[in-house]
Amino acid sequence: MRIRKPVCIAAIVATFGLIAAAQNKPKLTLDEFFNSVSFPSLEISPDGNSVVIETNRADWDRQIFRKDLWLYRDDGKAGSLIQLTQSGHDTEPKWSPDGRWIAFLSERKSAADKDDDSDSDSDPDSKNNGEPAQVYLISPNGGEAFPVTQGEEEVHTFSWSADSQTIYFATRQPWSKQQKDDYKKEWKDVVQYRAAERGDTIFALDLSAALARYAAAPTKTKKQNKDSEKNPDLTPGAHAIATIPLRVESLITSPDGRKLAFISNAIDQRQEKYEDVEIYTLNLADTNVARVPATAESAPNTSAEAHPRRITHNQAIEVRPHWAPDSRHILFTVEVGDVSGPYRDMQPHLYAVDTETAAIEQWAKAFIGPVEHYAVSRDSVLTSARLGTEVQMYSAAKPSDELHHLSTWSGTYAQISAATHSPKLAFIYSSLGKPDEVYLADGAANLDQAKPITSFNRLFTERDLPQGKPYKWQADDGTTVEGMLIYPPGKFENKHLPMLTLIHGGPADADGNHFEADWYQWATLAATNGWLVFEPNYRGSTGYGDKFLTQIVPQIVSRPGKDILEGVDALIKDGIADPDHLTIAGYSYGGYMTNWLITQTTRFKAAVTGAGAVEHIGNWGNDDTTYDDAYYLGGRPWEAPQRYHDEAAIFQIDKVKTPTHIVAGANDIRVAVMEDYLLEHALYSLGIPNALLVFPGEGHSLSKNPWHGKIKVREELNWLQKYGGLPAGN
Repeated sequence: MRIRKPVCIAAIVATFGLIAAAQNKPKLTLDEFFNSVSFPSLEISPDGNSVVIETNRADWDRQIFRKDLWLYRDDGKAGSLIQLTQSGHDTEPKWSPDGRWIAFLSERKSAADKDDDSDSDSDPDSKNNGEPAQVYLISPNGGEAFPVTQGEEEVHTFSWSADSQTIYFATRQPWSKQQKDDYKKEWKDVVQYRAAERGDTIFALDLSAALARYAAAPTKTKKQNKDSEKNPDLTPGAHAIATIPLRVESLITSPDGRKLAFISNAIDQRQEKYEDVEIYTLNLADTNVARVPATAESAPNTSAEAHPRRITHNQAIEVRPHWAPDSRHILFTVEVGDVSGPYRDMQPHLYAVDTETAAIEQWAKAFIGPVEHYAVSRDSVLTSARLGTEVQMYSAAKPSDELHHLSTWSGTYAQISAATHSPKLAFIYSSLGKPDEVYLADGAANLDQAKPITSFNRLFTERDLPQGKPYKWQADDGTTVEGMLIYPPGKFENKHLPMLTLIHGGPADADGNHFEADWYQWATLAATNGWLVFEPNYRGSTGYGDKFLTQIVPQIVSRPGKDILEGVDALIKDGIADPDHLTIAGYSYGGYMTNWLITQTTRFKAAVTGAGAVEHIGNWGNDDTTYDDAYYLGGRPWEAPQRYHDEAAIFQIDKVKTPTHIVAGANDIRVAVMEDYLLEHALYSLGIPNALLVFPGEGHSLSKNPWHGKIKVREELNWLQKYGGLPAGN
């Protein structure tokens, strides 16, 4: 006992030291919160010594989210991080296999309009270029980025050849200027819905020829200019190798260089037919790419075109494909649907398809959570996968292996990238008290020694951030349900706190031990403003098994609604939540649930909701993901009319007493703005205090103008303060 006393005293002193340090830190402000930086993509170089990182951050003056590329070089000591591009419109970087080039997509203005990247930064009118995405190249050793594709059609996806000598890319099937003029003459501004759609063409572009054209750009001939005017959709020297009647996404080249693979999608990207989204392969030996002279300037359709071979035939939405090292199998995950039979929503699992036999095998089938990210390393597959509120890193050498737990830090791992010629890997890591940053590890066995190579979000570590922990309760049917509690700074594990129930969207998603800082995930800011934030992982959430997820069917809102209200009851019973100061919020499916729950109880003093349906028939017709609507409700509207009625908030809206704040994107097709107008009109007619904000130009995700998300959360916090009755001093 005596031996332990100094340890206990030291622990007590350390605890008080941490409390004192937290008290000396200022609280996070609204402005600081919305200056966070996220990392949509990252890719480690083939030799493992560099990492190219895509950042996304608000540019308040230009009213855009800037997307720039940064390059980290590992010199074995401190390393260096430099900004690689500065246009604010650069995404999806990919290293050439030889490590000499970084290709990426950019929506920047062309050289004809701007001299270089920095000009577009200084142009106040360039906040929304509206330029089609093209493939650009930049050397990791420095220099200016330059385009290798051009035209009026955007590049949907691209891939390097295995020998780094060719860039494959896909665009909508090109039209000549004459074809465009003829179409406009006949149809004027009339929209031919579906009838005017056309699929994609995959092109091959010889790198040496593209570099030669770039070098000779100032001496471009009159003939070349005339060719571009006659064929505005074409990249000179690019050769069509395949055409399909669908959209091409996620183009990837096999390690042996003999095949391409891609995922098809509907031209308008609406999920209406299962067969629109499948995996295809393309045998490059069936094309004459290798026989095209490096200096060729021929029109694209002079090459022989191959016929893509469809590999998968299922009712699933395949995403994130990656060739296995054997150049025979393709790994992929599933966004929604099931590879093994009739459509049903499953958690994202990892699969491999044999491109010769079309046989599909699930990796780590015994693992009950979703695979959120994965990378193929030299000897295994690395995954970040969710169990409850934790997203940890695992590995497996073959499909039948159980996932081997690699990581030691609690929290969330994401965006794994593994080097092809090195054991090194890069990833994003965060936890409730640690903001997102990019980390580099010497190998999968050394994750606990990984070092952060960015510090874009360092300011958050200098603020008094909320603390949190998981919370579990029993549902009425005996099922254990879990969520997160995020406490106001300095009030961790306090009792009788005013509470905001913040419901995640999806529904196939989950809240947990990760850092949140944007218009959608604002629990940190709500807690900083005095609310205990309750984030329920209700039935339908991921991380608790497929059975738990599918129990939402066909009770799309009533079953998870019970889970959430029972969680609120448990928190009140445990003395954690103040029953006189309860509020509720949610966006997307979280908005569905918020709209439903204010018809089921009057306990919430205020509600804030966004992009959430109040009925299901109109939403089924407008939604771009109609598979899950019909699945969750037991059929299409005419097949399950009673269910569409019973699970709709609008038919019980007269029970609402809760003042409700509503937001919507004007161009949203996931949950049409019609739903928000319908809710507002109903509340207005009933005399319930309400407000509706509509953000112009925004879709389902408020990704166009950072001011929209900031205003959204600012006004939601004001609404909660006004009607939620937050006690003084919180």
